[in-house]
Amino acid sequence: MTAHGATASVSARRLDGEPDLARPSRQSSEDIKALKARDNVTNWWHLARIYLVIAASVAGAVWVIESARAGEISWWWTIPSTIAAIFAIGASQHQFGGAIHEGTHYVLFANRKLNELASDWLGAFPIFTTTYHYRLHHLAHHQFVNDPLRDPDISQLHDSDHWLDFPITHVEMLWSLLKQLWLPNLFRYTIVRAKYSSLGGGSSNPYADPERPGSVRPLRAGILFAVGAPLVIVPLSVMGYSLAVAIILPLMWAVVVGILWMLPDDAYPRTRLAPVIPLRMIGIHRVTYLALLYGALSAVQLAGWGDAWMYFGLLWVLALFTTFPLFMILRQWVQHGNADRGRYTNTRVFLVGPIMRYAVFPFGMDYHLPHHIMASVPHYKLKRLHELLLEEPEYRSKGLIVEGYFGDAENAQGHPTAMGVLGEKYAPKTEEAVYVDNAAIEYADIADAAGIAREVEASLRKN
Repeated sequence: MTAHGATASVSARRLDGEPDLARPSRQSSEDIKALKARDNVTNWWHLARIYLVIAASVAGAVWVIESARAGEISWWWTIPSTIAAIFAIGASQHQFGGAIHEGTHYVLFANRKLNELASDWLGAFPIFTTTYHYRLHHLAHHQFVNDPLRDPDISQLHDSDHWLDFPITHVEMLWSLLKQLWLPNLFRYTIVRAKYSSLGGGSSNPYADPERPGSVRPLRAGILFAVGAPLVIVPLSVMGYSLAVAIILPLMWAVVVGILWMLPDDAYPRTRLAPVIPLRMIGIHRVTYLALLYGALSAVQLAGWGDAWMYFGLLWVLALFTTFPLFMILRQWVQHGNADRGRYTNTRVFLVGPIMRYAVFPFGMDYHLPHHIMASVPHYKLKRLHELLLEEPEYRSKGLIVEGYFGDAENAQGHPTAMGVLGEKYAPKTEEAVYVDNAAIEYADIADAAGIAREVEASLRKN
């Protein structure tokens, strides 16, 4: 993610979301309109596929463990089956991240409220985040891609100590990956990432409003329930105190919801991007989701149908802190690492197999360069956008196509691997014009256009 200085010219888009008319394009307005068209149907299948993979992974792992408990098979079978399930579930949690990513760009579904609610309830809440808070992180990354002062992806990697000083050698990349197998590194990455994408934090976010930061009270109330409720409910569920669970869990939910409801408006932070759903209601929705989840787990436990809480911790929470961040790191390093701030050179296209695509490049993140050129195109149309962009000489000459992930040898077409592209050969050699993508926020509800415009001007001036 090395950022290089701006040249005399600037590649940008207007704050109203329209393309920079000074830059020629071979795509007609009809092509662009068709590419950006969204619907309320397509992504239901993509979401259903994730849940099917999760259900199959959990069912398989639980069946093996319960069979070993019954003495029907050896306990040795539980080790590979559980590890395989944790990897599959971590990949699926990354898929949830892909769904939230689409929701962040308002393209998961055409209906705005459906987009927000489905992204939250079916993708974000299960991995303890929200679409709006991730939007603050991610749209800033798009608009100010690879700007060391304004791209939250860069400051997040620095804060979690996962920043790599590009370019790096193949051996250095392998060593960096091996270090991620040390669990504290993955835990630290997850916690810092939560600060950015779950809480809207980050010291370099250009959408923050320093004059209206809100208070920590909504955050504390949410954490109180997310962490405190299981500390009380799990022992009661394990010991079989069903009446206590039935009383205490709803009571804790009601108390926290009451706190969130009664807090004054200025307790909730204001940013330069207005939420689709008020922050107060987002907090209530998140706590309600967790209450339903905790209630369902306790009900299964109390009914004697299985050790639901144990399996939740083993298969879901453990994956959330291990394989999920591992797959995120594998993606984040190669997407923008060793790149500059140019329109066609800030990321690449990644052609990988189906397993790597599911685990590391979910929801069209393999076609990352066309996504950064036109972020309002749904993931299932990015391949077509890439094909159209190849008709442009500048895209064809500057855009880099990567094939495969591991290794550093180029293939017969001269395409590097994802690891190989991080080396000296592919480090930026010339200073491309700085690209600030104002179209990344074309669908957003702008609360402070003047403030964002000041950030754009400062980003373009910065060498």
